[in-house]
Amino acid sequence: MINRTLWKKLWEYDPNSLVVMDHDSMMIKIVNPSFCDIVKTGEADVLGKHASAFFDDLSDFQEAWDKNSVIRKEKKFQRYGTYMRLVIFPMKDEGVVACILVDLTCEHHQREEMRRIKEELLLNVNKVIDKQMHIAQQIAGLLGETTAEAKVSLIKIRNALNEEIK
Repeated sequence: MINRTLWKKLWEYDPNSLVVMDHDSMMIKIVNPSFCDIVKTGEADVLGKHASAFFDDLSDFQEAWDKNSVIRKEKKFQRYGTYMRLVIFPMKDEGVVACILVDLTCEHHQREEMRRIKEELLLNVNKVIDKQMHIAQQIAGLLGETTAEAKVSLIKIRNALNEEIK
């Protein structure tokens, strides 16, 4: 059996945030230190508060309870400047809904940066293609012009030679 001290350390050092709220009142009953770090306030200022003080939308919590199922989704928390994966699940025996929040902010920023780089690359590739097509058209125009001039000159020479031969 694992002792209480080990569980306490695991709880304190878990990088994922955890919040547990009463289903009926939506009052927060349990949080871990990581959750307090995300919302930038102490445990005493979180416990007993309505969940809407920390979450803009509580419908996912209600859905998890009503359907007695796990809700998994990724969501941006504008007020905390974070992008999180939420795993929301009911604990009917306890009358609570729990939520594990995994901070994906760094990964989200990396994905956004890659998307921005790809868009910029695509824009630059299109510019290069357009420029090369323009140059190719100019070259073709010049070649066409010189070919026409050469043809006219050769025809004049041929005609002149034909006149001399006759």
